[in-house]
Amino acid sequence: MAKHDLGRLTEDVKREISAALPEIKDKHVSGEIVSISRVEITSDLSYCKVYVSCLGGEGKTNAAVKALEKSAGFIVRRINARIRMRKMPRLIFVPDNSQEYYEKISRILDSLPELADEREDGGNDDDE
Repeated sequence: MAKHDLGRLTEDVKREISAALPEIKDKHVSGEIVSISRVEITSDLSYCKVYVSCLGGEGKTNAAVKALEKSAGFIVRRINARIRMRKMPRLIFVPDNSQEYYEKISRILDSLPELADEREDGGNDDDE
């Protein structure tokens, strides 16, 4: 399969999984803001990693991943009904907590000027 076809297939699968989310009856999916951040399909179409993020923290994301694992059969049937594929890959749901990681890094970077100011102030006291 050509690389551009795999990219198109990846986007199609991501779109179909995202569209299926409101139809899942589990409270961890329907009661939360759950999104599919990215999808990776292996070139032999054996596996499909689905990165899931949820507003509200790591605990809610992990609960949403477990709920999606239980709903994998429904999602696979929906994908099969809408996308023609040689082989349906096995869905692997992975929690994506990158947003929290980015926020943590941002807080650290925001505090750097304060640390630099404190060091400058401390250095001036030693010279006097």
